[in-house]
Amino acid sequence: QVQLVESGGGLVQPGGSLRLSCAASGSIFSINTMGWYRQAPGKQRDLVATIRTDGTTNYADSVKDRFTISIDNAKNTVYLQMNSLKPEDTAVYYCNLNHGRLFRTNWGQGTQVTVSS
Repeated sequence: QVQLVESGGGLVQPGGSLRLSCAASGSIFSINTMGWYRQAPGKQRDLVATIRTDGTTNYADSVKDRFTISIDNAKNTVYLQMNSLKPEDTAVYYCNLNHGRLFRTNWGQGTQVTVSS
């Protein structure tokens, strides 16, 4: 089994910053990508950012230049530094792990991020 443990969510004022972390453990095959998705109430789950173990990144247009994704390959941990947060960034943020030749996917339990004054 694979466990993804997320941390770092919370309440922040507009313009503020938060850092999310997600540590993967258990029966992990070779990691293809780790990443973050988010889901606002009544909306679908959308990509925020992904990163490969070689450091190649992909971002949603809405977060480019504000969010930075990084990975610690030795710890199987992915981070999301979120700056200049906006109310529209409010959502549950889910960690995603894609691993192995069969591209297995695992999800974290989600962490709430609320941007409000």
